[in-house]
Amino acid sequence: MENYPLPARRLVAEMAEAAALAPERALAYQGAPGANSHLAALDYAPDALPLPCFSFEDAIDAVRDGVAGRAIIPIENSLHGRVADMHFLLPESGLNIVDEYFLRIRHCLMSADEGPVATALSHVQALGQCRHYLRARNIRPISYADTAGAAALVAEVREPGAAAIAPRLAAELYDLHLHAENIEDSGDNMTRFVVLAREAAVPPPGVQVMTSLLFEVKNVPAALYKAMGGFATNGVNMTKLESYQRGATFAATEFFADIEGMPGDLAVDRALDELAYHSKWVRLLGSYPQARPRT
Repeated sequence: MENYPLPARRLVAEMAEAAALAPERALAYQGAPGANSHLAALDYAPDALPLPCFSFEDAIDAVRDGVAGRAIIPIENSLHGRVADMHFLLPESGLNIVDEYFLRIRHCLMSADEGPVATALSHVQALGQCRHYLRARNIRPISYADTAGAAALVAEVREPGAAAIAPRLAAELYDLHLHAENIEDSGDNMTRFVVLAREAAVPPPGVQVMTSLLFEVKNVPAALYKAMGGFATNGVNMTKLESYQRGATFAATEFFADIEGMPGDLAVDRALDELAYHSKWVRLLGSYPQARPRT
């Protein structure tokens, strides 16, 4: 908490105190109060108690240690790709993906007064997503750790000409003047979040289910091609496949995948059996209701 600007630290202390009284209702997220992850927590579970955490690891630890019942973590953005490194964070945590949520990202320009803006402070991705807007107005971008933290810093320092790019919620929380809304250069900016819990959840009947998994294929020719064959021959739709390198040897490539369906479905079980045959290991991260169609 000491790493947040003072206006944010005050809110973090209040929110942490409320969450401590009902940890089963607490929903941990990474970022300062007013961040997009805070907004996602409020939208996803209006009755939950959002619990801000300084890092993704802190949010995951809050769930693992029983400080929060769940965590909501961004894993990919439609414009900038991967956000959190779930292939590193989840396997060691012992947590399960139990749900997903999509948030439309809207950036706003805010400052301590109504005067002209010379600089804009924000996360590097937010600055990149608003670069045409900033350039057209000769506003100099300055990188900061996160969007809402930038808004809190602007509210604390109150430097003339200094602004932040953050969600509208941040302007409300830190009493900042809103210069403009929806300043992002693209209108299709969407972030996908996953919800994590200690216990796996069984999706309700009648819903389209997603399953996320990690695997590492054997180091033999055409291993990935053969591993993927089971999904094709059994009619299992793979909606995402992303490769990762673990360590500095570049010798072993791991993969993160999303598929439609779940273990217990005959076609999925057959596909996973074939995947396991051609892989060194396979790790299921969770099965959960699909929040939006992948077609």
